[in-house]
Amino acid sequence: MLTLKIKTALPVVCSCLLLLSCKKNLDLKPLNDVTSANVYATPLGYKQVLAKIYGTMALTGNQGPTDQPDVFFQGADEGQNADFFRTFWKAQELPTDEAIITWGDPGVQDFHNMNWTPSNLFLTGCYYKCYYAITVANEYLSQAADAKLSSKGFSPGDIAAIQGYRNEARFMRAFNYWVLLDLFGNVPFVDENSQIGGPPATQIKRSDLFAYIESELKDIETGLPAPRTNDYGRADRAAAWSLLARLYLNAEVYTGTAKYTDAITYSKRVIDAGYSLITDYRQLMLADNHRHVNEFIFTINYDGLRTQGFGGTTFLTHASIGGAMNAADYGVNSGWAGIRTTSAFVNKFPDNTGATDKRAQFYAAGQNLEVASPTTFTDGWAITKYRNVTSLGLPGSDLTFTDIDMPIFRLSEMYLIYAEAVRRGGTGGDENTAIGYINTIRRRAFGNNSGDITNADFTTDFILDERARELYWEGHRRTDLIRHNKFTEGTYLWPWKGGISGGTAVRAFRKLYPIPALDINVNQNLQQNPEY
Repeated sequence: MLTLKIKTALPVVCSCLLLLSCKKNLDLKPLNDVTSANVYATPLGYKQVLAKIYGTMALTGNQGPTDQPDVFFQGADEGQNADFFRTFWKAQELPTDEAIITWGDPGVQDFHNMNWTPSNLFLTGCYYKCYYAITVANEYLSQAADAKLSSKGFSPGDIAAIQGYRNEARFMRAFNYWVLLDLFGNVPFVDENSQIGGPPATQIKRSDLFAYIESELKDIETGLPAPRTNDYGRADRAAAWSLLARLYLNAEVYTGTAKYTDAITYSKRVIDAGYSLITDYRQLMLADNHRHVNEFIFTINYDGLRTQGFGGTTFLTHASIGGAMNAADYGVNSGWAGIRTTSAFVNKFPDNTGATDKRAQFYAAGQNLEVASPTTFTDGWAITKYRNVTSLGLPGSDLTFTDIDMPIFRLSEMYLIYAEAVRRGGTGGDENTAIGYINTIRRRAFGNNSGDITNADFTTDFILDERARELYWEGHRRTDLIRHNKFTEGTYLWPWKGGISGGTAVRAFRKLYPIPALDINVNQNLQQNPEY
């Protein structure tokens, strides 16, 4: 199905990682002379392929940070365009009040200016990285079908284990389809029954893809391990519930029909599964944050020695350091002077020094609060949320590549989903419980109950701002602003929104990104999103 050039055809791409039950589950292990017959000849082979599916989120390829990427296309750079979270983060954060970037790489300034095109390299990279993961998962599911497993002579225990792995592969496929649903809308659809190299994929409606993701997650729910029983960094039942809660919170955007009651149901399942907030918010994004298994529900695992690449938290740490900042204070060997934030976000904190609300993690010395020039790093305050140092102040295992894991789902988001769904009229929850969840978040941030809110404060605007304060730079903001009708509209402006210093409204079609031109040009079944 994939219309870009893949470095190596499946199943060769499925062969490289060994899944370990340790802090970092993904460890490189290349195999030679790879074919379907030998990759899937043993139960270990199935586990290695499962690791590759997870590895598509943390790694750019099988070799290293600058060679043999999983996907490549003309103009792409492996460090910039082949990493999942770096490209996803740019799509979710750079067009918003939370982030602005200094660099002039082709297409990167187009995000905050809101004038991207179907040829944007970062959007193309994110799109194809998702489809790469989907393709690997599809091939795995085809090879793990019951009929094929029964012919291999595996023991009943090994077959049962592989059948369990199938549910994890389906979760990963559903997650990548959610990314495509959210960013691009109506996209090509393939599953394990699609023929690799066969006819071009047909396009699925956004509402139908929503229904597919929903049905997949519900179907695998009981087959996944119980919450908090799988290896760290692997999907369990709570990860599926979390994705369903997020899906339902945005259902009205995706389908035109609100599903806030369902958002309450599934966020509450996660909340009731035994998770708890860590004590100190400022330790969420440190080099040893793998310790936070009580708050983190599903993570991308990064390791400075084993998952080397210039994306993910390596990007977020280095790129946010510049000006008068000392890179060594953040556990790395250099700053890239790239990303910082706008005054609109800083001003969401009544005390932006962090003395009151400790979530305010800014570097202001030598930085101008207002952004006179988007391409000057010292215009805009820097954010210090990601630090490659441990909770004891020691540097991570490598000074270039970070050890900071990226939580895709964590408990605070579930609290906020529950609260917003209640405020928007969902049933099955109640306002006092919702306010209590928000106050639990704020008591950690303030260290006491001085930040508690009351029923009078409990509005959708407050919840949107609270999501910004709690979840900033974690890849949520664009989706949140769209759901609140504040992304393209003129009702909320921030510096340089739409390429204007004081901010301006842009046309509503920008709520969806375009299908990359590379795919449109080679697949006549695809129709471009309106007005691109």
